[in-house]
Amino acid sequence: GMEHIDSYVFNKVEHIRFNSTVGRYVGYTEHGLKNAEAWNSDAGILGQEQAQLESYCKSHADILYSAILDKT
Repeated sequence: GMEHIDSYVFNKVEHIRFNSTVGRYVGYTEHGLKNAEAWNSDAGILGQEQAQLESYCKSHADILYSAILDKT
């Protein structure tokens, strides 16, 4: 399967990321943990990530897979 990671980096430090496998945000710093908690409890924000995943990754995956298959 595919995994979509959406990272939020500030000053070269990853603070928070959305991980499609677990379907939620994971925080890596104090600030990131607070945001992850807030964003995970907001269905609208989670829905936006899922929608982006559906539209972007699925269409690009088809293109990538066909390009890979063409070369094999």
